[in-house]
Amino acid sequence: MNETASYTLPRISLRRKIKLKIFRIFRLHKGPSLKLYKGFGNETSCVIYGHAFSLSPFQRRTFRNFFLFNSIALLRMFMVKPMKNAKIKLQWEENVFETFTEKDGFFRFEWKHSAELKSRVLPVKAFLMKKHSDTVVSASCESEIIIPSPTSFAFISDIDDTFLISHSSNLRKRLFVLLTENARSRRPFEGVVKHYRLLHGIDDKDKSDNAFFYVSSSEWNLYSYIREFVKEYKLPEGIFLLNQIKTFSKLFATGQSNHNGKFTRIVRIMEAYPQQKFVLLGDDSQMDPFIYASVAEHFPKNVYAVYIRRVGKPEKAHVLEKQAVIEKAGIHFCYFAHSDEAILHSVKIGLIKNT
Repeated sequence: MNETASYTLPRISLRRKIKLKIFRIFRLHKGPSLKLYKGFGNETSCVIYGHAFSLSPFQRRTFRNFFLFNSIALLRMFMVKPMKNAKIKLQWEENVFETFTEKDGFFRFEWKHSAELKSRVLPVKAFLMKKHSDTVVSASCESEIIIPSPTSFAFISDIDDTFLISHSSNLRKRLFVLLTENARSRRPFEGVVKHYRLLHGIDDKDKSDNAFFYVSSSEWNLYSYIREFVKEYKLPEGIFLLNQIKTFSKLFATGQSNHNGKFTRIVRIMEAYPQQKFVLLGDDSQMDPFIYASVAEHFPKNVYAVYIRRVGKPEKAHVLEKQAVIEKAGIHFCYFAHSDEAILHSVKIGLIKNT
């Protein structure tokens, strides 16, 4: 007699079904993943950052300008579950370094090198190791470290309301723009792309590209979003140093905290290039005038100029106060409403050629 064996498939709980449905709707990856951002270095040392996640969004593939799609795309950027105390290995040439993630999944590698670097773009690869294993890899990713060319100037720019219209001082408006627009439908301020390209030297064949660093209070959640915007409008490629990553429960506090951390990130850049002259670009909607004035106080010989965009109509008294302090230290200062004014000022002080 033929007998047919029967098997009972394990039942999926209702809670599990709901989770799987959410993952599909929001295109979330359930499992180990790794994010490695562009790093930077100098003649003696390099630094690079990243995150490890057990839940993270897939890369956005389409940019249809429709409210529902944009809202979902924004929400999913904050649907992350960081992996704390995870072992990360970094491979650079023949060197392998190890570290462990912090509670928010963040990790950092910084090392010194003695040999002369062969290239100014150094490929690196990171590995997320399986728990309790030194050989099994759960996820990996690649990035690069940029060694800036020795040029006359380097630039440190804020993002929100400096070149990207964001309404940072108004949380309701900021969230509305984030939820209804995408990285390709957002708009820069008029004339700002021209100014930044002139400063960077992109269109000048006889000039090496000046280094650009984008330092913002926006969270690492928005890294891909901001990079897509920079790419879309052909702003200078640069190194990004953003704020501590947030989970979904803290979405409505995006861009509204830890401005002191911004000062620390700027200091790290300037300490990496002690012989460099820096130009700082920001706006008056939040704390940039105070942060840049403090940077100028600590590095008076390294700051060549400060640019502050006037977002509202009236000039702000605290900006004028900081302007007086900065100019007294012999540092150029430009408080402007339109990028055309900033371009003229940059020509006047020798940052760019006469346009």
